[in-house]
Amino acid sequence: MDIQELSEKIKDKSVFCANLLREVEGTVIGQKPMVESILTGILAGGHVLLEGLPGLAKTTAVKAFADACKLDFKRIQFTPDLLPADLLGTTIYNAKEARFETRKGPLFANLILADEINRAPSKVQSALLEAMQERTITIGDESFKLDEPFLVLATQNPIEQEGTYPLPEAQVDRFLLKVKVGYPGKLDEMRILEAVSGSGLRTPAQVVSKEEILTARSLVRDVYIDERVREYIVNLVLATRDPASIKKAELIGFIEVGASPRASIGLSQAAKAHAFIQGRAYVTPEDVKAVAMEVMRHRLVLSYEAEAEEISAESIVQKILDSVEVP
Repeated sequence: MDIQELSEKIKDKSVFCANLLREVEGTVIGQKPMVESILTGILAGGHVLLEGLPGLAKTTAVKAFADACKLDFKRIQFTPDLLPADLLGTTIYNAKEARFETRKGPLFANLILADEINRAPSKVQSALLEAMQERTITIGDESFKLDEPFLVLATQNPIEQEGTYPLPEAQVDRFLLKVKVGYPGKLDEMRILEAVSGSGLRTPAQVVSKEEILTARSLVRDVYIDERVREYIVNLVLATRDPASIKKAELIGFIEVGASPRASIGLSQAAKAHAFIQGRAYVTPEDVKAVAMEVMRHRLVLSYEAEAEEISAESIVQKILDSVEVP
């Protein structure tokens, strides 16, 4: 379809985004950026890593989206003694029928909440990789295709070190977005107190169906992105590998490993989803800037020098955004 036809279709099909955000924000008070990022991940078809202190409504937000979208939802509490079979499922021998049967695990759902994902050991983290990347799960000698949409929303606590396992870079790279969740403002916290002391936080009503989500995803893929905007995306990612190319030689010693090509793909997907939420059929550089921090912050491996000088990935990404020429 041409751009005008696509624009009209997106204007019509993106109306639910405002209704969905409004419905979820009625339950998840004071966390608008997190709510918008989760919606971006759902529309872009990418997994989301939520990092924040306990009690900041990360779990509540994921459950609210499941209710508002009427998606099959499973919550998995990650613990040090968790086994891969606890996620994937296993084969069980049926003595009555004298044969093995497949018992599917909780990963067979649309929306997965991997709560405190960094509390599980590496063998469990590895069990997630196939599901996150290939959308398939292998149990024994049988592979199963996961139903779409399939999305992993993982939470982790950044301050606890005891009993936690840092996520491998290969797995972190498979999260489209890393969202840092902060405290709500004073007025929002007063609203939270008022809601909890009254009838409690309400359960969101369904405002969109699974079929509408899948239709929206297909339209997001069709959102137009100009050649100059694509070049801008690539320049942002290349700057993390060669800071001297943007005359930021002082960053060279701070970045040990730059962002992978998944960052370029992720910036394109997330920017398209951001444009769709705004009801537009084309991507602007502002869409790229709006999602760049959450797409890139977890894909940089910082050097010991950066850690010693307390240089954060966020500050490096911001310097790159300020330095790369905008088309």
